[in-house]
This record gives sequence, C-alpha cells and structure tokens, in this order.
Amino acid sequence: MAPHDDAPLLERNASEQAGRADAGLLDRYTAVRQASVDIAAPLSAEDQAGQSMPDASPTKWHLAHTTWFWETFLLKPGLEGYGEFDPAFGYLFNSYYEAVGARHPRPARGLLTRPSVAQVMAYRAHVDEAMRRFLRQDIGRDAAALVELGLAHEEQHQELALMDILSLFAANPINPTYCTAWPPSRAARRGAEMIAFAGGRAGIGHEGPGFAFDNEGPRHDVLLRPYRLASRLVTNGEWLEFMADGGYRRPEFWLADGWSRVQAEGWAAPLYWRPCATGWSALGLGGLSPVDPAGPVRHVSYYEAAAFAAWAGKRLPTEAEWEAAAGDPRLEQLDDEVWQWTASAYSPHPGFSAAPGAVGEYNGKFMVGQMVLKGGARITPPGHTRASYRNFFYPHQRWMFAGLRLADDDAPASQGEDAFRADVVAGLSAPRKTLPAKWFYDARGSDLFEAITELPEYYPTRQERALLERVAPEIAATIAQDAVLVELGSGASVKTRLLLDAAPQIAAYAPIDISASALEAAADAIRRDYPRLRVAPLERDFTAADSLGADLPAGPRLGFFPGSTIGNFAPAEAVALLGRIHTLLGEGSRLLIGVDLAKDATTLNAAYDDAAGVTAAFNLNILARINRELAGDFDLADFAHRAAWNRLEGRVEMHLEVLRSHRAHAAGVAFDFVAGETIHTENSYKFTVEGFRALAARAGWGVRRTWISPAPEFAVLLLD
Repeated sequence: MAPHDDAPLLERNASEQAGRADAGLLDRYTAVRQASVDIAAPLSAEDQAGQSMPDASPTKWHLAHTTWFWETFLLKPGLEGYGEFDPAFGYLFNSYYEAVGARHPRPARGLLTRPSVAQVMAYRAHVDEAMRRFLRQDIGRDAAALVELGLAHEEQHQELALMDILSLFAANPINPTYCTAWPPSRAARRGAEMIAFAGGRAGIGHEGPGFAFDNEGPRHDVLLRPYRLASRLVTNGEWLEFMADGGYRRPEFWLADGWSRVQAEGWAAPLYWRPCATGWSALGLGGLSPVDPAGPVRHVSYYEAAAFAAWAGKRLPTEAEWEAAAGDPRLEQLDDEVWQWTASAYSPHPGFSAAPGAVGEYNGKFMVGQMVLKGGARITPPGHTRASYRNFFYPHQRWMFAGLRLADDDAPASQGEDAFRADVVAGLSAPRKTLPAKWFYDARGSDLFEAITELPEYYPTRQERALLERVAPEIAATIAQDAVLVELGSGASVKTRLLLDAAPQIAAYAPIDISASALEAAADAIRRDYPRLRVAPLERDFTAADSLGADLPAGPRLGFFPGSTIGNFAPAEAVALLGRIHTLLGEGSRLLIGVDLAKDATTLNAAYDDAAGVTAAFNLNILARINRELAGDFDLADFAHRAAWNRLEGRVEMHLEVLRSHRAHAAGVAFDFVAGETIHTENSYKFTVEGFRALAARAGWGVRRTWISPAPEFAVLLLD
C-alpha cells in the first residue's frame, strides 16, 4: 500500500471481468465495508479523531475517505438519481486526486473535529444503501473492475487505519491498548537457514485473470544470478544482538542518509520499543508486552534493515529475487507477519503505463525515492496480497508493520581452495574482521587440535570421552538394528570407536569433514579396524551438506555431533544448523550431541589459553594456512592469540590481536590492519541443559536422554 493513503491502480486484465449483477460482489462489498467498521469499534470518538503525525490519518478520516471513493467514482457517475450526501465532503475527504479537485491538507486532518463520528457513520450508511442498489443492477465490466479496485482500496485503508491507531496510541504516555485479545506474533517453526535458488531467467509481475494493481505489471523476464534467501524473518532476539553489538552506534553499517537519521532522531531500537527493568518491551495493538525474542522484528525502516543486513554479513533481497522464490515451501512467514523490505527502488516495470482517468494519476507519479516491500503483515486483510504485490514506503518510515528477510549471493557448491579463498577475502574485508573456524582444520591444524585435547587445561574432550565410555552401553541400547552412523565434523573419529565398539548393530558409518587429509586417514583406519562396517566418507563442510550420497544403506540414521562443536555457532546459527541436520538425516532420525556446560571463568579461560601455547599455535595456524594455500605474506609475529570468557554473551571468544598497524596480502588482495583490532576466529558457547533443550526445540528436536559428567561438567544428549 502506498504511504500516501490510496491504492495503486487496477491492472488492465481486471477490467475484462463480467459486470452482470453479481450477488457475490455485493456480499464481498458488504463484508469489506463491515470490516472497516469493526476496526473502529474498540475506539472512542476521541480516538477516531486523533492524528499522531503528518504521515498518519485519523480513523474517522479513513472511514470517510473510503466512502468518498465509492461515492465519487461509482455512485455519482453510475447510479441514476443518486443524491450526494454532503458536497463539502469532497474537499474534506479527497486524498491525492488532483483531477477531482482541491482537498484539505493532509497534515491537518486531525483538526477536523467536524463532521463527527456519528455523521461519518451516517455518510457510510447513505453510500452503502446506494451501493446495494447499484450492485443489484447490470453494471458492466468497467464498473465491475472499478468495484474490485474499490474493495482493494478499502482493504488497504483498513491496514493503514491499524497502523495509524498504533502510532496514535504510542504517542500517549499511558500506552493504551487497542484490543486485549489481539494475537501475538508467531515464531517460525524452524531455525533460520539460507535456501539456495539457482537464478536464471524468471518471470516477474502479474498477468492473467484476477485482480491486481497496475504497478504489478506488465509481466516481464529478469535474469537472476544464483542467490539465497533466509528461510524465515529476522527475529527480535537477533535484533537485540545487533543492538548489543552497537548496531545503532556504529556508522560502518549504515547508508549515509540512514546514519544522519539515526543521529538526528536518536534511534536506538525499533519503533515502539520501550526499555524496561527486564530489558525491552514493545507496544503493539495488544498493548505493552515484553519483546519476544523468537518473534519477527517489526517497525524498522529500510535504513535499519539495510544496516542489520550489513552487520550480519548479508544483504536484503531484490524485489525480483523475493518474487521468484515466493512459491517455495521452504520459506516461512512470507505474507502473514510483516512486510519485508527489499533492496529494490519503487520504479515502473518495463512497459508500465498508468490507467486512464482520475484514479490513474495516483500511482505512477510516486515512483521515485521509495523502496519496495513484499509479502504481507499480520494486519493485512486475508487474501489481499499476492507474490506480485508491490508495497512501497520511504526508506526512513517505520510505522508500518515492516521487517526483513536476509539474502546473500550464492555460487555453485565449491570446496577446497575456492571456498577458502572466498571466506578469507570476505572475512578480512569486513568492518569486523573474521575468519571461519572451520578453516582451522587442515592437516597441521587437526594435529594441533588433537594435541589440545590432551592438555591438562582442556577438559571438554577428556570429560566427554570419559562420559561416553561410561554410558556407551546405555546409548547402544537406543540404537536400532542396521543403523547408519553419520558423524558431523568427524576429525580423527576417536570418539566414534566408543559407539562402534558398544553397538555392533551399526551397519554403516558416514564421516563428514572438510579436511580431505584428516577424513581419508580416519576413514582408512576405521575400515581397517572394522572390516564388516560400510564406510562412506564425505568431504564437505558439514554445515552445508544437503545429502549423504548414494553409498549408504537405507537403515535408520543416527547423527553424531560430539565435541560441543555446536558451541561454535551463535544461537540463531545453531538453531539453523540443527534444522539442517534434521533435514539431512531425515524423518525418524536421532542425533547424539555433545554440549559443554557453563562453568566458572577461570576454568574456561585456561582451557582456551593454555600455558604451553598450543592453543595459540592452533589459532595462528590459520594465518600460516593462508600463507601456504593463498600466497599470503602474513607475519605471524604481528598477531597474538587472545581468548577470554564473555559472560554477557555466554561464550569463550578467540581472537588474533593485531600488534602493529600494517598491510598484508593473500589471494591477490591487500588487507589493512590497525594495531589493537582483532580477527575474530572462534566462539565457543556454553550452555545449560534447559537452555540447550529450548534451543533444540526451536529446530524441531526433542531431548530424549541426557547424560552429564562430573565437574567440570559436560553433557551428551540424545535428540529425536
């Protein structure tokens, strides 16, 4: 819906609909008109007259303006003998139709104390009675098409009215509630994952029968590069992480106009968020309530959405990308929670021309300076939108129910050097330099990690191994006959042997690891020691694996994910990964996972910064690997290993601190480093059992069994 009150225009195809007297059209008219009245029902007369800002309008004005539309464009020209209700209303309730005549200034609509609400309702009753007579006659195809436009127009104003009501109530320090029974936002069913789309030629825009606005057409082809879309919307919890990381205070994430707006208006959180004793609350149509971390963030501007995407290392999708993917069942929350900002400016589709007549002036002249939103919101009338629907607002506006879905570029699946090069260049070019922890594990890195596991300070491997030795018979009792054991990030497959020894009913073993050398060495050793076991190694980043190959029998799948590797992922990423693992293993599968539990800072810091310096060598080895494989010239003496427990984030962080300002090169790219900045190389989140249970549930897993070691505590959980 346009931010200027009115509907974009009817698509040409809709004018071909039949125009005979149609009881169905009359029934729809009656239902839509009643829905507008129902929206106003919880409001007092004073509520209906208020205007919070120039962009908004009073509820009373919406009720009158939609009525003026029917009177002006259908009744006065099309119903013989119709008597205009009040000639003054044309000036009061026209919006932007220059051809129809002058109008009352939009910013001053809240000053219209007269006509009263009662008079506006009488106006509606007068027009509704005349429209019933009009719709009982043979109105012709053109008039029928205009009725369709009028219905869509009024539905748009229903959404605008709810937006404006919330804006009005938010300006009141007592935070009024519109409707105590208003339903809360719904969380996504699964964690976020990036869904790949091949791109290529795609048809965009509306064509064919059925109603659409003229800005949705004509349909045309676009060429899309391979891309990925997030399976769900960005959540409040993820937005809180953005805020905690200084998202509203760091200009490097913002477009210049957006940063100016942040400073000028003091933005520090989404619109309608309020700080409270327990964190943040948000005012919605259901009143003031705590921010739900799992719910989709809403009431954010384009500037905020673009800044969040930059912070997350992603981008916003284009309008064409969103529309081409809209029918994919893997995408959740497409049109029922919030409108979703795109990176596309609101401009005409190729071949666009405005519809003739007065209503035709409204849309095309606003195709500048605004951005397209796709989807639909909780307050959008059911059935109102479609994939080709083009909502549009100015990039600074926030009062609409707008959120975001992340996107990024996708390339054909790539392993080895190409993927390593891409991650290094992207990570070291980012405002906050990072290197993915998965690239630690070349042959040298794998050897160093095995050495770490033997250190006295590094308890996780020792505690997990002892726990598995003790409970292996109990675990074996849960493993089905002819099961297929799938290990994620298998490394040397040391702990795997505890399961294979305890559960001879396992028929096949599928280790997945990104390190070819480590994978082959471990697979060969398993083949040699377990000759009856089918071994089918898969050289792949396990976070991106989408199939297990054709070499495995069809037995029940048991995933094995030891070592608390899940702690290397931020909570939202961990949920997404667990969801992908669920998909990879298939329905009816189980997952045995190791989880390091939260404990005192002294124990944690020592485990990741050992006295012998082995962990430091492991961390620095990623730079040595860049030198070896990507023609780098990093001087390892210019960097120092840093590791510390971050209590607020619940994680141990590993960084490489830059000791002197300098420039280094790799993969033909120059990277500048400033003394004191860091390259963030790894997180290791620590959990409580209940916290991990809740995280797993968000990805569709339930906890069937839990085993916990003595202090320092480590847990192994069986999920199904």
